[in-house]
Amino acid sequence: MFTIFRLWLLEKYAKKYDIPIMQKDGIQFLTNFIKDNNIKNILEIGTAIGYSAIKMALVDNNINIVSIERDEDRYNKAVKNVKKFKLNDRIRLIKDDAFNVELNDKFDLIFIDAAKAQSIKFFNKFEKNLNKNKYIITDNLKFHGLVESDEILSKNLRQLVKKIKDYIQFLKENNNYETTFYNIGDGISVSKKR
Repeated sequence: MFTIFRLWLLEKYAKKYDIPIMQKDGIQFLTNFIKDNNIKNILEIGTAIGYSAIKMALVDNNINIVSIERDEDRYNKAVKNVKKFKLNDRIRLIKDDAFNVELNDKFDLIFIDAAKAQSIKFFNKFEKNLNKNKYIITDNLKFHGLVESDEILSKNLRQLVKKIKDYIQFLKENNNYETTFYNIGDGISVSKKR
């Protein structure tokens, strides 16, 4: 019960300070996927305040997570949150730009939830860290409905949406992976390494 209350406080904090965390049905899908596929080692690109890392770690006591966050304030908040949930022995937080991070570890799941314009680069950089027949999951492929919209006024937003569309096309054409798209939360893809 105490854990549920703490998670609720995290959700409330994210809403108050406009920090992007996964939508409820998206995080439910992700945690169920982890449980159903016996995922034990996870790399998360984009920690924010640690919400999704905490939710993933709570699925099973044998789950270990490495999570990368470049924003110092969010990283510091994530460190505090992970400690509050007593998960600092299973969630390793790295404060850096993901492109500066070199890992030798292997993971059952790579979860991409960071700068949307960089998704292809994140995918290409970290896929070498994926165990055989395992998964890369990406969030925000609908980007609040804007990916399906033709009425985006801002040039910067149009460019970002184009990059998300390019990433979707990249996933569809990537023969090394079988990708399934889910109309859940803000749009999720699951790419399984062949």
